Amino acid sequence: MGIEDSFYIGYITKTKGLKGEVQVYFEFKDFEDLEFDSVLLEISGKLIPFFISSYKLQSNSTGYFFFEDVDSIEKAEKLVRKKIYLPNSKKPERADDEFFYTDLVGFIVHDEKLGELGEITDVHEYPQQFIAVVPYKFREIMFPLNEDIILAIDEEEGVLEVRLPEGLVDIYTSDL
Repeated sequence: MGIEDSFYIGYITKTKGLKGEVQVYFEFKDFEDLEFDSVLLEISGKLIPFFISSYKLQSNSTGYFFFEDVDSIEKAEKLVRKKIYLPNSKKPERADDEFFYTDLVGFIVHDEKLGELGEITDVHEYPQQFIAVVPYKFREIMFPLNEDIILAIDEEEGVLEVRLPEGLVDIYTSDL
């Protein structure tokens, strides 16, 4: 199974105790809705299945997991900072009218004054806001996604109309 057949849910942050337990930080918003009988860990660019013997979810976007065959802190330490995926078949269904800022990856950004800036390659989620990443003039520019900046979203055409704050793009391109 390749990465294209799966979706990212988080990563292993640290070990806990001496018996192989690991802490997972979830970057997937609705992690409580996921089914955990096994997960896929990205190791050396490949997804390796790990079967879960037990787990406990926390309210702060974390959980504690025991994997089968990981029964010591030495084995668990090798898994720290590994990304965790689940097969696409386990992705929770969402309503047709649900749209998330992360769905904007691949959209073309049009600024009110500057015109077309480029395609959104990534959307970073921070506790206070979402940030779009767009390659522009051989640089990476970043801007917040919020109601003040977004003018319109055309889902059919894959276009995001924005009004970026004055001077924001200049910060990224000033030495060009």
